[in-house]
Amino acid sequence: MKVTVTGARGKVGRAAVQALQQAGHEVTATDLGPAVHERELPEEARYLQADLTDAASAAFVVRDADAVVHAAAIPDPLANPPHVVFGNNLMATFNVLEGAVRQDVARFVNISSETVPGFFFPERPCLPVYAPVDEDHPAYPQDPYALSKHFGEQLMDAAVRRSDIRCISLRPSWVQHEGNYERNLGPQVRDHSVIGAGLWSYIDVHDLAAAIVLACESRLPGHEVFYIASPDNAGGHDFAAVLRAHYGEAVELRPLTRTDSSGIDCSKAHRLLGWTPKRSWRDYLDTDGRVLPAG
Repeated sequence: MKVTVTGARGKVGRAAVQALQQAGHEVTATDLGPAVHERELPEEARYLQADLTDAASAAFVVRDADAVVHAAAIPDPLANPPHVVFGNNLMATFNVLEGAVRQDVARFVNISSETVPGFFFPERPCLPVYAPVDEDHPAYPQDPYALSKHFGEQLMDAAVRRSDIRCISLRPSWVQHEGNYERNLGPQVRDHSVIGAGLWSYIDVHDLAAAIVLACESRLPGHEVFYIASPDNAGGHDFAAVLRAHYGEAVELRPLTRTDSSGIDCSKAHRLLGWTPKRSWRDYLDTDGRVLPAG
């Protein structure tokens, strides 16, 4: 299968390119940065430089593709002006999807976000209605990043109404890799009072890449949305206990499948995509949140 991956030089895009190639797919990678202009190595994906907020460029990079993985985005609302975050993310998604629809691409994998429900970067206080959070949780986004991802999912809904394209939106939790586990999750492992909006949830980038491959290969009709998170929480805390300690009765606690449950329920991805994560923070950190010794 020919797959175009946008945002291919980012944290998620790089892992997606590698996983798709290992699964035997022919990958075209695209991002904002210039090409290397050297002989391509056998293991390198073909690379195209493109600004996806330009409609013609977006249409160009998806031509001849069987599937598109759209991972390109400004990844949060904190380091750019709000209009830049919203405009870049929404128009890039619209342009790439429009190009895919017009060129009869069969499958579109949209990298959405766990922030869509709205309790990650709110200007006014907002808590989850219940936990673990699943795909049925209501969405009340406030910030430009979550809004752009929320509207991106609605673009997928519209695309399947007006064409034969099949869409999957993945909502990854906080993405980790070998080099940032200690920096990002170490404090949460050591102290459960260090809490982010994701309810101690996270996902290893390689497990996310595996979900992306399954989404590309899936024949599910229409548009489906899936949360992607590790089944355990950062630190292995008793989830029910720490949820009550921090939120009292403000967040409804729903049934758990394990004591150290994640704050996100990924049973839909297990059921419909056949996705099972293989990595945990425990593979990288000790119980004090420090990097495990090599070997």
